[in-house]
Amino acid sequence: MAFVISGLRSNEFEELNGLSEEQLAERNVLAYVADEKPGFPCRVSLEDAEVGERVFLLNYTYQPNETPYKASHAIFVREYATDSWPCVNYVPESLSSRLLSLRGFDANHMMIEADIAQGAEVQLLLERFFANAAVAYVQLHFARRGCYAAVAHRQ
Repeated sequence: MAFVISGLRSNEFEELNGLSEEQLAERNVLAYVADEKPGFPCRVSLEDAEVGERVFLLNYTYQPNETPYKASHAIFVREYATDSWPCVNYVPESLSSRLLSLRGFDANHMMIEADIAQGAEVQLLLERFFANAAVAYVQLHFARRGCYAAVAHRQ
């Protein structure tokens, strides 16, 4: 089953670029300098930040729909992040190299599938979830910290 994984859009975070730590704090955002790679996975570029690169840690509402699954969590975004290319039928390394929790939702934004996977198993699990015609989209989360990572849709 064909799928596409998408990152968040850079324009959602442009206003943070170049702000001081004090200005960021007013928005409940923290700035870090990446000190290891991997270690700071950007939700826009779907790549890990380079060592020395500035990243923002902020709360993001990744499930805004009015259901029991409405949710937000902390995410990292690189300063001046650029949009990722859609990942058609493959899982980027920043995702596949980590243990992921995959959550399949129907058109009413209700969770109907859930499992964990890592490495090549992530693609297999996405294909399995999308074989279920009721699955409209799949959210990928970093399993250990629970942070939102990306979303996958049918291709």
